[in-house]
Parts: sequence; structure tokens; C-alpha cells
Amino acid sequence: MSDAKACIRPDDLQSALSNLNPQADAATQLHEILRQGLDQIPLPGSGATLKRWQALATVAAHNLSLVKLYEGHTDARAILAELDEPGAPVATTCGVAWGVWAAEGANTRVIITPMAGRVVRLDGTKCWCSGAQTVSHGLLTAWHADGRGPHLVRVAMHQPGVSVSEAAWAAVGMADSASVDVTFAAADAHLVGELGDYLSRPGFWQGGAGIAACWYGGAMGLGAALHDMLAESLPAARGAFRLAALGKVDVALHRTAALLRAAAQWIDDHPLEDASSVALRVRLAAEDCAKTVLDEAGRALGASAFCRNARFARAAADLPVFVRQSHGERDFVSLAERVIPSGGPSWAL
Repeated sequence: MSDAKACIRPDDLQSALSNLNPQADAATQLHEILRQGLDQIPLPGSGATLKRWQALATVAAHNLSLVKLYEGHTDARAILAELDEPGAPVATTCGVAWGVWAAEGANTRVIITPMAGRVVRLDGTKCWCSGAQTVSHGLLTAWHADGRGPHLVRVAMHQPGVSVSEAAWAAVGMADSASVDVTFAAADAHLVGELGDYLSRPGFWQGGAGIAACWYGGAMGLGAALHDMLAESLPAARGAFRLAALGKVDVALHRTAALLRAAAQWIDDHPLEDASSVALRVRLAAEDCAKTVLDEAGRALGASAFCRNARFARAAADLPVFVRQSHGERDFVSLAERVIPSGGPSWAL
């Protein structure tokens, strides 16, 4: 994981996605593209962040549940590389797939008990663990018994002290991502980095910005369905309403793509600086883009797209669930709080 600019060819990724078994679940599809080495995308801030985000958007346009798992695995690779974790299983080894789980439940925490050196024991329940049933290893935030934390730990999932429950997952959208609860009972794990490193490292916000590329890819896939329908129709049958919808979709996608490109360039130019403003801005823009595309494409295509086009229907159900990873108004507040002391916003052309 030391090659900062390791990169797969976009055509190879697109070809692999096209050849996946459409009846297979997202976890099976993930393991197939990992088997082909298609997780070898550039690390954030390596000088090729845009190529990383292009890969995420390409997978997202194909299947949002798949990109949720793919993004988690590739994020784990980036985190382990950034925190220089020498003992971690190599992500490119056949059968090794990672998840990253940092959400904190309202009344649940995973507690760390020190054992020997950097080996610890985990006890407690972690919520929102996408792909936990099928990944081999997880990176998760946990807390010391005295309240210090979070501290990142890595854990092998296939051990007696780890159990997965699907009872709390009832979603239709993003169903294949299965963000389940994982309970640890004296499970062996290893500390990763130092206390607080997960949140304080530059890659935290760089990775957060990468989520916007996933949302963008989902919107791009829905926009493509509208474009293809109009392109395949006779000009007289297109209608002004549907053409206007495509125009709005085109503007929303181009606007967001431009901001993503600028954000990727800023991160590459400032790899060790705080990217929180950049990440919040691009996430909020991508969320707005997703809403616009969902609304315009849905109204223009009508019920038949939702009822007779399985790929469109799945993406239309998945994308609203995925973008709720955004914190909405709280993120606008957080962005404004960063803009005020910045010495003046950079709004000039």
C-alpha cells in the first residue's frame, strides 16, 4: 500500500463492472473486483485524487450498495497507509476485504481493554457496520474504559468474539450494503495509530470529500437514464418538459463535477492541510445535485422507470438513503463557521 499513485485503468474497471453477474449481491461483486486487483486506486492527496474519485464515481454509477462497500475497503487501505500500520493484513491478498466503521450509536460504545503491547480486547456493540457479514477485517473507532477516545482499532472479523446482527437493518434503499450491528465479546484487536489520530489526520476530511464522488456517481447514473431515453426517442416525442428536465440535470451534474475537480486539485496541492471546508462544500453540493437529478429524472421518466427498469428503480431507492450520510443543516452551519474566520471567502473568479 505504499505506492501513492497506484492506479487501475478506468477501462478495466468499467469492463469489470459490466461483466459482473447482475444477480449477485453487492458483497459477491465486491470480492470479484477485489480479486481482479481493482481496488488499486490512488491515495487521497497523492497527486491523483481526481483519479481516485473517478473510480468511486464509476462504481457508484453502476451500483450504490457496491460502492458503499468498495469505498469502505479503499478507505481502509488509505487509512492504514496514512497511519503506517505495518502489521495490518495486506488488502491486495486474496480474500482480504475491509470495512471502516466510525459511526457512534446513541447508547452503545465499543470499549478497549489493553492486553499486551498494541493488542487489545474489544467489548460492546458497533452500529452501522456496512458489509460486516462478508468482510474479513474491520477498522473501527472504540473507546478506552476511562472515556478517552476515539481510538482506531483493527479487528479480524472471523473469530469467536465477533457476532453480527441484521435485526436493526430494515432499509429497502441500500439493502445490499446491510449496515448491521456488530457485537464484540472479548474479541482480539490491535490499536491503529495513536489516540485521536483517526479524526485529526488530514485524510479524515479528504476521505469525507470522496463520499461526495460516490453521491455524484449515483446521480450521474440516474441522469444517464434520462439522457438515454431522450436520445433513443424521436425528436417529436421528446417533449419540452423532458428536455427541460435534462437541461437541469446537465447543469447540476456539470456544476458538481467542476467543484469535485477543484476540490481534488486543492487536496493534491495541500495534502497536509485541513480540508474540512473543501469537504463540506463538495458534499453539500453533491447532495443538492443528487436531489435535483432524482426529482427531475423521476418526474420526466414517470412511473415506468420506477416500475419496469430495475437498475433505475434500485438507484432511485438507494441514493436518498446514501445521501442521508450527510448531516444536512448541521453541515451548512459547520461550513459557515469555517468561512467566517477565513479572512474573507474566496468567491472571486
